[in-house]
Amino acid sequence: MTKAIDPLVKSAALGTKVHVAVLDVASGDVLYARNADTMTTPASTTKLLTAAAVLDARGPSYRLSTRAVAGNAPGEVVLVGGGDPTLATTKNKLFPGAARLDLLAAQVKKSLGGVAPTRLLYDTSLFSGPETARGWDPSDISYGQVSRIQALMVNAGRIKPIHHEFGGDPRSSDPANAAAKAFARMLGVPGSAVRKGKAPAAASAGTTGVAPGRPLGVVQSPPMVQLTDWMLEQSDNTAAEALSRQVAIADGRPGTFDDATQAIITRLGKLGLPADEANLYDASGLSRNNGISPTMLTQLLSLAASGQQPALSSLFGGLPVAGWSGTMVKRFVSPTPHQRGQGVVRAKTGTLSGVNTMAGMLTTADDRLLVFAIMASGSGNAVTGRAALDAVAARLVACGC
Repeated sequence: MTKAIDPLVKSAALGTKVHVAVLDVASGDVLYARNADTMTTPASTTKLLTAAAVLDARGPSYRLSTRAVAGNAPGEVVLVGGGDPTLATTKNKLFPGAARLDLLAAQVKKSLGGVAPTRLLYDTSLFSGPETARGWDPSDISYGQVSRIQALMVNAGRIKPIHHEFGGDPRSSDPANAAAKAFARMLGVPGSAVRKGKAPAAASAGTTGVAPGRPLGVVQSPPMVQLTDWMLEQSDNTAAEALSRQVAIADGRPGTFDDATQAIITRLGKLGLPADEANLYDASGLSRNNGISPTMLTQLLSLAASGQQPALSSLFGGLPVAGWSGTMVKRFVSPTPHQRGQGVVRAKTGTLSGVNTMAGMLTTADDRLLVFAIMASGSGNAVTGRAALDAVAARLVACGC
């Protein structure tokens, strides 16, 4: 293995610092290691940790609920954010099958009967603390890489339900308020009657009429495994941050950046993974303060592939396929030798300025299942840097080592 990929790993195109680990899943043998236990900037490969932790915490079938309840005054409706980043206003192609506000509005009108909605409050108390993470660039939001992280939003904070691979999706300056105003229009409530607030305590069993706290409707997201699939395939930063809050909440912690990242690391440590080789400031990988080692990533992938933790196995369905889907659809195209990785390499990629990473799985020419992590920084050219990553993975596919 060293003979096969060492020259490629030492390529100047990868950058000034390169960290690599390659592991044979069946035997558990580490076949190649270079700075493998040293934490380095992971970029979006961070999302592998997020997906594994939330699948372990909530389970693949768990759904996120967006609710509406009666407010304290007649005609007052409270929209309660459930932390679903894929919530939509109406049917769209961004998140097929997502929960929809138009369907929730229909439920509310039916529940209210002859009472006309006159005021809308929106409750975002499920999440708390700062809405942006330490280590984010100020341009991340303005350029459309991510939105402010709130417990209520539609289309992961986008103004329109459109996704571009490298950002450029305009975001609402206040996603919760934008979602609430869209819902208010559906109820016939003027924008001037929309306010942030808190839902009343739940009404007691058997309560009739429109007593404060009485449920008026609920819509649920697709199963968690589908949410993590979208998050990984599209590398959706906002979805990653929202889903990470579920790890904290499942563990009885507040829904903050710090609690979410600590809950992820703690949970992965309990699974027997090297938690001391991960240091997170966010769950998406936008923060340059993050550090993860290749060993952490390959051990996580190996555990997921082993079948010992069935919930973790679900993350493989969301990994982009080289030359086929998600962030890998245009990878492994040229030069021609790289094409051997198409359809064979499944991996999460990561890109920040000067940073190129990839972690995933592949099958070699002699039918060995390998998991790998290649993490490089200091490259002056993103295009050649990504191509140099592809060269290593493509050589692994061809390997009869």
